[in-house]
Amino acid sequence: MPDVNWEDSFYGEGNSCFRIGTDEQGNSYIAVAGAEEHFLANSLEALQQMIRDIKAGKADHLL
Repeated sequence: MPDVNWEDSFYGEGNSCFRIGTDEQGNSYIAVAGAEEHFLANSLEALQQMIRDIKAGKADHLL
């Protein structure tokens, strides 16, 4: 497992609880809080776009 610097957990409604992190190379990771060993990884740009889309209301059901 890469050395990921995880941010504080984000707690949404119901069971929505996620953690977002980055590694030293700038790769981004997202995982369900408490299960960080099972993460999704992508580029920092992809994660930033996902966050912009969520904030714009395009994918609010994800969180």
